[in-house]
Amino acid sequence: MQHRRVSVRRRLLAMLFALFAVGLGALYLLVRGYAHQTADTTYDQLLRASVLSMADSLQLVQGEWQMDMPYAALALLEQAPRDRVFYRVAAASGALISGYADLPAPPVRNNADAAASPQLYAASYQGQPVRIAWMERKIAGPRETETAAIQVAQTREARNALADSILWQGTLALIGFTAGVLALAYWGLHRSLSPIQRVERELAGRSASDLHPIAAPVPEELDMLVHSLDGFMARLSENLDTLRLFIAEAAHQLRTPLAALHAQMEVALDEEDPAEQRRSLLAVLRNAEKLSRLVNQLLSDASVIHRSNVKQFQPVDLAELLSQAVYDTVPQADPQPDVRLRLPDADAGHPPTVLGDSLMLREAFKNLIDNALRHGATEDGHIDVVLERQGGDWRIAVSDQGPGIPPALANTAFERFARGPNPRAPGAGLGLSIVKRVVDIHRGKLSLSNRVGGGLDAVITLPAQTHDA
Repeated sequence: MQHRRVSVRRRLLAMLFALFAVGLGALYLLVRGYAHQTADTTYDQLLRASVLSMADSLQLVQGEWQMDMPYAALALLEQAPRDRVFYRVAAASGALISGYADLPAPPVRNNADAAASPQLYAASYQGQPVRIAWMERKIAGPRETETAAIQVAQTREARNALADSILWQGTLALIGFTAGVLALAYWGLHRSLSPIQRVERELAGRSASDLHPIAAPVPEELDMLVHSLDGFMARLSENLDTLRLFIAEAAHQLRTPLAALHAQMEVALDEEDPAEQRRSLLAVLRNAEKLSRLVNQLLSDASVIHRSNVKQFQPVDLAELLSQAVYDTVPQADPQPDVRLRLPDADAGHPPTVLGDSLMLREAFKNLIDNALRHGATEDGHIDVVLERQGGDWRIAVSDQGPGIPPALANTAFERFARGPNPRAPGAGLGLSIVKRVVDIHRGKLSLSNRVGGGLDAVITLPAQTHDA
């Protein structure tokens, strides 16, 4: 199934567009509220001034209310020529003094002193929404204080026009600002993603064998990605170098025994004497066995190299692995060598368990035992294979009674294809290098030391797995 490709640029742009759309909607609502508030504030001041002017012209003469409509009261409202203006002046008893009798009454007052200053409310009059300012005028009469209510109403056309104008201008400014910010964001996003394109161009221009670290400069957010990619290429380069070295060495090591085998076969075919032919065939058999061992060790080395890169470790039982290694390595035919395996007591409370790769560890044990059989076995001697606890580690020791290791070979014994000057048995020189690689991968230690009475001690120390691991 082909997965749908995801574009980081499109995803980020979509998120920015969504964010700005939400922000633009919120700002639009704020601007609209500000526009209506500004329009109401502007024209409400005119209404208050008109009501105050009319209240100042209202007088009580011999108990009768009189008012000369002031010119200033109406002149203030002429700033909105499209609007209609209504007014009503009435006594506290409800008697109309002047104006429109059916103008909507003011709301019920909760505070008597509040009406002394102009108050505002919205209503509907003659089918149109109006804004009304009102206040009370109190004048002392002959017997008691008389009260009159003054109302001035104005339709909302000028207010709405002013609010729409402010809203339209504010919206245009918001759209322009958003377009500019989005353009800047797109440019910044393009600039921010350009390091990825530089890395892409550098990798695309390389040959298949060019695995050196990336040289293109990248921002710190990509440091971990580039560092991981450089690490991956370094590991790949190391694996390729190991593979090339392995192929070259394998070809070199196989070429000689194959040529010798071919020559001995030709000699055997040319022999007419059965005894000489038998000796030639025995030489062919020995070389075939040597070649078989070399191929097996090369395959074992290749398997260890591959599994060392995978590192799929699981809890493994060292006692079981050692038993299998002894069974696979020690010849079953007579004369059978004396190999003594000593394992820890099963009831000791500490199972011989480590975290590791069972195949690699078994190959290491087999090579160590095989090395002891080939170079340290004697007719009257024996080989000890011991597994025991040593502090927080497990110690695997393979001891023989052979000649030991020459001091000159102590520093090169773990190198690949390294053999002593006078080897007692044919070999490829890969056994100890395989063991060393496996032990290092499992964070253990490998040591070789000559015994006082003769022989060699090969000791592997591996960290034990705790019960809580």
